[in-house]
Amino acid sequence: MSTPSPIRIAAVLSTEHRGRLMSHAREVNFREGARIFDEGTRAESFWIVRSGTVTLEIPVPGRRPTPIESLGPGELVGWSWLFAPYVWQLGAEAMTPVRAYEFDATTVRMLMDADPAFGSAVGHWVGRVLALRLHQTRTRLLDLYAPRAAAS
Repeated sequence: MSTPSPIRIAAVLSTEHRGRLMSHAREVNFREGARIFDEGTRAESFWIVRSGTVTLEIPVPGRRPTPIESLGPGELVGWSWLFAPYVWQLGAEAMTPVRAYEFDATTVRMLMDADPAFGSAVGHWVGRVLALRLHQTRTRLLDLYAPRAAAS
């Protein structure tokens, strides 16, 4: 379901901007099966995976959540922290033990406002992530729910 990502932090942010962001990171761990966030809850943090796998999923009424994408090292977990009303649009679960860098969303938004070049770089990165996630969500939902052609 997942291919190597063209939006990993190292591929998108300059060394300077990456260093500035990482200077505000806190190391965290999630056990296998841990809920990282649920759709509709407040988006106050975000993460960059160091090791392990995080699955993004969309809730489906009357069914188990549908996996949309698997994220690995260097990938951003969460984009809803950047856009008001700061509420998660998907859910996320640790599929394996996960080591990650955690960031306080309010702090990063303040840094972005204070330094337009940094803010632009992070905003473009998150925008690229968002565009890819929307495409992958659409593709996954079409795989699951699109009408199938009758077999001949």
